[in-house]
Amino acid sequence: MVFSGKTIKPIAESYNKQKRFITDAGHELKTPLSVIKAANEVIEIEHGESKWTKSINNQVIRLTELTDKLVLLSRMSEDNGLNFTRFSLSETLNECISYFEAVEFSGDKEIHTDISENITFFGDEKAIAQLFTLLTDNALKYSPEGSIINVCLRKSPRETEIVFLNPAENIPQGNNNILFERFYRHDSSRNSEMGGHGIGLAAAKAIVDAHKGRISADNPDGKSFRITVTLPNKKE
Repeated sequence: MVFSGKTIKPIAESYNKQKRFITDAGHELKTPLSVIKAANEVIEIEHGESKWTKSINNQVIRLTELTDKLVLLSRMSEDNGLNFTRFSLSETLNECISYFEAVEFSGDKEIHTDISENITFFGDEKAIAQLFTLLTDNALKYSPEGSIINVCLRKSPRETEIVFLNPAENIPQGNNNILFERFYRHDSSRNSEMGGHGIGLAAAKAIVDAHKGRISADNPDGKSFRITVTLPNKKE
């Protein structure tokens, strides 16, 4: 045990340094990104929008999203980064989905919900809201135009289950839990085209892990993608 402890200590220190670096770098990146965005907006006001300013804006948005997800991953690995309270899981899920109404309309997609009412959960409300946002965004982003996305929330005596099911292309049938690995992509060219970083589902898993839950991904019929989140029913 003594020798194993000495062996593991440098690894643990390296891991902690990596977490601190991600958090610090994330906060440092936010300021220059905000400055670039503001400067780009001034250029558009003075000279009008162009393909160059539009490209700059899109890349700033991508970098901001990536930075936020990296910081989220780092925060979820720290126990003191969570604030547990009891809140309405039903209302939080409905609210997060409502934010995507414009995206649904623009992509000719619909979200159908089967959300049981008055389901509460003891956890970090902000983190769970981020989880629902990540999964809704993922379902809309990687489903074909005209798709119907189904979201279900139900509760049993011991646990609560949330399921996101959407049509999908080029997803291997069966278990797809490898998608929760950081930066993993089934189709890197398509992810790049859609603006994905290969880190959204990793962040989702980190949130679920921090709440002692389970998350899985599969293609049950060869033409759809399903993510199932199971959260334990805890008491304060």
